[in-house]
Amino acid sequence: MLDDIRAQPHQIGDALWRVDAADIPAADLAGGLVVCGMGGSAIGGDLAVAAIGTRATGSVRTVRGYALDPWVGDDSLFLCASYSGGTEETLSCFEAAGERGARRVVLTTGGALAERAREQGVPVIGVPSGLQPRAAVIYMTVAALQCAAACGAAPSLQDELEGAVPMLEELTGDDEPARVAEALDGTIPVVHGAELTAAPARRWKGQLNENANVAAFYSELPEANHNEIEGWAHAHETGPFSAVFLEAPGLHERVRHRIDLYADFLGDLGMPVARVAARGDTSVAQVLSLVMLGDLASVALAERRGVDPAAMDAIEGFKARL
Repeated sequence: MLDDIRAQPHQIGDALWRVDAADIPAADLAGGLVVCGMGGSAIGGDLAVAAIGTRATGSVRTVRGYALDPWVGDDSLFLCASYSGGTEETLSCFEAAGERGARRVVLTTGGALAERAREQGVPVIGVPSGLQPRAAVIYMTVAALQCAAACGAAPSLQDELEGAVPMLEELTGDDEPARVAEALDGTIPVVHGAELTAAPARRWKGQLNENANVAAFYSELPEANHNEIEGWAHAHETGPFSAVFLEAPGLHERVRHRIDLYADFLGDLGMPVARVAARGDTSVAQVLSLVMLGDLASVALAERRGVDPAAMDAIEGFKARL
């Protein structure tokens, strides 16, 4: 798992090549891009939205489930992402989009999703096999960004993707993830994000769940200050909690002020608090830097806990019963 995370900088060029090889027709679609997926195959859509930010020229949204919104029609591009190609929710959305006559693209290693796509003449973006689905985050994010550009929902951010490589290479040996893991060890982490960092916060939560085998949650500011803060005031009564705040340049000045106050508030309550800043000069680099830092922190926490970050016993057991 650690090797796969450290390979993220080198996966960017390969991911761009794989999208180009799929030969996705470009067309300005009023409905924008809809990313259909679950878990690690869906997070790329959220991260793409964060990286695009205010530069969006159309809608980019993620569907996590079996059904499409009733108002979504044939004026959207659907990116159906399933690393295994067997995710039942994604297969359901693939067929539903086809019934509505919408344009579709598939992102997968193979399986039933690839078979159906080829039978129906749908372009397939191939993803390398042999990874845990969550370790393919670069492929999922790059595909979502490129598809957003292809359907006119965003400008091309390929230059920013390629420009992020040197910064990500530097992060592979960063010692901040180990310090964060030490602070979180023995606690239930809640990862906070805002604006650009909200989607990376969701990614951190999932990585802590799957890699470190800990209950973890994510929250978004400023909303958290309007409700969750009351729960935090009494969190010591129910269990050992910790808080992570993901920060980036360009956050609204009042959000930055809220983070300062919130972190001080939780620290005064005796909660471990970690503040992690995005790296890089572009929104793409900042999003991807937070992804890598979170991935590394989750594996460092797994190492501290003596657990195998590649084990998926609970998920596989649940799927079998399902």
